[in-house]
Amino acid sequence: MQKPVEGFSKFSKEEKIEWLADHYTDNADETKKILARYWNTDMSVQKLHDEFIENTLSNYYLPFAIAPNFLINGQLYAIPMAIEESSVVAAASKAAKFWLSRGGFKANVIDTEKVGQVHFFYHGEKNRLFAFFEEIEDTLMIAAKTITRNMEKRGGGVKSITLRDKTDALDGYYQLHCTFETLDAMGANFINSCLEQFATTFKEAAHDLGEIEITMSILSNYVPKCTVRVEVSCPLSALNEDDMPPETFAKKMVQAIQIAKSDPYRAVTHNKGIMNGIDAVVLATGNDFRAVEAGVHAYAAKDGTYSSLTHAEIENELFTFWMEVPLALGTVGGLTSLHPMVKLALEILQNPSARELMQIVAVAGLAQNFAALRSLITTGIQKGHMKMHLLNMLNQMGATEKEKEKLIDYFKTNIVSNASVKEALENVRNGHHD
Repeated sequence: MQKPVEGFSKFSKEEKIEWLADHYTDNADETKKILARYWNTDMSVQKLHDEFIENTLSNYYLPFAIAPNFLINGQLYAIPMAIEESSVVAAASKAAKFWLSRGGFKANVIDTEKVGQVHFFYHGEKNRLFAFFEEIEDTLMIAAKTITRNMEKRGGGVKSITLRDKTDALDGYYQLHCTFETLDAMGANFINSCLEQFATTFKEAAHDLGEIEITMSILSNYVPKCTVRVEVSCPLSALNEDDMPPETFAKKMVQAIQIAKSDPYRAVTHNKGIMNGIDAVVLATGNDFRAVEAGVHAYAAKDGTYSSLTHAEIENELFTFWMEVPLALGTVGGLTSLHPMVKLALEILQNPSARELMQIVAVAGLAQNFAALRSLITTGIQKGHMKMHLLNMLNQMGATEKEKEKLIDYFKTNIVSNASVKEALENVRNGHHD
């Protein structure tokens, strides 16, 4: 049985690796080799990576890819994506190419409001609390001026503070519900600093009210008013590339989305496909994909049932496919100015503002969903996905480059599965495939 370690965070990097390898792996020397293999050879870059988080031992990297030919609001983009899942980049690229000759993607930001809350408990008279809040609201804003001054100079800052009665949910529970404009910054540190100042000022000024218990002050990753709309549309007659009559194709697309709207089991997988595209760009651009995921899935359930994020309709011989999605993103601060690959990704995107990045990220999600649905209603999802997964399978089976070459050609016309690939590889090695 392993024993707890004392003072691990104070160990040197080498000591941490030594301890981990000796106590938690079967082959200490091999563990050390693997960890060292993924260090950056430029030690200044490695030091930068080491300081991003605590107890860093090595780097864990994902493939960094490009999906080209995205026409967004009349401008052509090559979109960087960081993801490990086979076929995501290929699918996004295929959707981009499909819509390139059909007018491209249209995107517009609806709003950029972000949210934070001071959560507190008060068991005194409700009317007195609300009267006190009206008196102190301006004081709360003034008290935070040292934090908000620079953001206000750029056109951002605190938009509103409201007192919310949440006693129906919990006895004595109230919130200071605050909204913010953080411009090109994601704004987490700014928002949290403002909230903590609001909480301090509020509690100090409320001494005549009786006991106010501040529980916590924290931003919310649910941002239903920080949203972007993206869409594609074309005449039905232009949906003519899948060996399926355009009217049938459009009808099946609409049906597929209706199913995702009506059944949460399907909706979760449907929206996961959207997030394949969104997360890949969010990660490549140094943004918080966990925050985005949580906010997007909450938005998918905003009407009381978890449902499809995308929509489709046929009207007057026109097919339209669209989505509205919340995205709190930043292009300054955090890793955007530190991580060399993040800086490169933003440069590839022509150094977008946060609003422009919202549009690009949402387009990647819509493209991914279109590509997935297109496969599902035509050839089926496995044909394309398993072909892309073929190389991973061959690498796992230890295929040589010559064997890979033969089997890639063989599976152009044969069904890919783990069993079929294993059998085909054995046949090649036994000389049964020319």
